[in-house]
Amino acid sequence: MSAEAESYYSATAHPWPTQPLLRGELRVDVAVVGAGLTGLSAALELAQLGYKVAVLEAQQVGWGGSGRSGGQIIAGWGCDQSKLVALLGREDAKRLFDWSVEAVELIHQRRQQHAIDCDWRPGHAHVPLKPRQVSELRHWQDDLQRNYGYHTQWWSREQLGEQLASNRYLGALFDANSGHLHPLNYTLGVAKAAREAGVQIYERSAVTKLDSGSRPLLHCEHGRVQADSVVLAGNALLSGVSATVENRVMPVGTYIAATPPLGEARAKSLIGNDMAVADINWALDYFRLSADHRLLFGGRASYSALQPPGLRATMLRRMRAVFPQLADVDFEYLWGGFLAITMNRAPDFGRIDGNIYYAQGYSGHGMAVSGLAGRVIAEAIAGQAERLDVFQRIRHRPFPGGKYLRMPLLATAMAWYKLRDALF
Repeated sequence: MSAEAESYYSATAHPWPTQPLLRGELRVDVAVVGAGLTGLSAALELAQLGYKVAVLEAQQVGWGGSGRSGGQIIAGWGCDQSKLVALLGREDAKRLFDWSVEAVELIHQRRQQHAIDCDWRPGHAHVPLKPRQVSELRHWQDDLQRNYGYHTQWWSREQLGEQLASNRYLGALFDANSGHLHPLNYTLGVAKAAREAGVQIYERSAVTKLDSGSRPLLHCEHGRVQADSVVLAGNALLSGVSATVENRVMPVGTYIAATPPLGEARAKSLIGNDMAVADINWALDYFRLSADHRLLFGGRASYSALQPPGLRATMLRRMRAVFPQLADVDFEYLWGGFLAITMNRAPDFGRIDGNIYYAQGYSGHGMAVSGLAGRVIAEAIAGQAERLDVFQRIRHRPFPGGKYLRMPLLATAMAWYKLRDALF
């Protein structure tokens, strides 16, 4: 993918002053690798507790998934709750779900406390295309209500049609507590709050080597940072720093396009209540309206570092399958980014060597739970590791095939799921 291509988000981002390059030697309590929402959240929480914190970012704040994503804020995790029950048992699976709800609430708290203008809109719908997916969603709804006390609404096809001008779907599982926002502006808002709390942020300061020990040492091209604790928050973009952590996630490319402004009336004729929408195919489509009345349409996963051929034509075809009434509309922006998945799609939070902490593998739910991940790690560094200990009980395995074969092997496996979506 073309990482340099301008996204709609970067074109509409709030002003952000360029942060300095790390030069020379620096000594801090905690060094954070990555200025996305995981790293910034951990840094903000720790600074508020009185720690001296530095954040090292290889590019610019929000350059990765935190500033490129679909912007959907969804309670829950990348795997369904039955997987977490199998991995942890019912009690701890319930804790994880409750913490995912806390993650959504944390976004609201930070928006309000730090006056972050990020175009928040409430409401999210998971939509089925096949009868088996209707059954799956109804089962999810029942399980969430009965075992987790979480209320959602089931909409019939007719009820959905009152809000969504598409005949493609058979109904919807609607969650009024989830929603969507401008991801880059939210990330920049958290970064601003972190700076105001005393966090030092260094951009264009990629970590090239990490020496572990009682006081880990991070090497950059023009400087070094020594810290009592380190937080690895690179997620899909953490490459060459810690093989132990990196091998347990797979970077997956995902792509988003933005139409020109459609005008308020035409935009609202597509999605009347301004909710975010996602289907539940393996190769899913997800879409929503922007604050300036564009349609943002995402999907088309790629299991390599290369942009898929014919991407624009494919994305247009998928958008028009949902909204045939947009046959006359092209895209003004088209961009991509990486998310990280784990083998079991469960989150991978933990620590290595006692003082190196990490969180990764959000498997599509990162915009919400990355903030919670930063909080959990900050708690552990401050001596309250109970929540991190629960996450560490989830067993994770490296992807088969090693660094070079894991992507082709995963692409082969995913081809079956795409075929199943098409046929059954």
